[in-house]
Amino acid sequence: MSISLTPAALARVQRYLAETPDAIGLRFGVSKTGCSGWQHTADLAREERAGDTVFEQNGVRIYVDPISLAQVDGTQIDLVKQRLGEQFLFRNPNASAECGCGESFTTDADVA
Repeated sequence: MSISLTPAALARVQRYLAETPDAIGLRFGVSKTGCSGWQHTADLAREERAGDTVFEQNGVRIYVDPISLAQVDGTQIDLVKQRLGEQFLFRNPNASAECGCGESFTTDADVA
């Protein structure tokens, strides 16, 4: 099991954490939404919750809840710059299809 951050994403998360003293890491997971079923979620974690799996990379802790873990295991989180902004990009090996706008995804387990 793993969740990884590219160097660009790692640097951005480290800056977020430095700017937010009560944050203890990154909370990463999924929520049911959109036309395909799942949407990635990422926010600063302020507490460890029961059942969380915790990954650590270069001092950054990534908290994943037990429901999300099967959907996001193996995901690489990147930070891409586009025009005047930047956004996180999730390379999730479990995603078998995405909706047309790219906001949500399905897995093979959803289709079965």
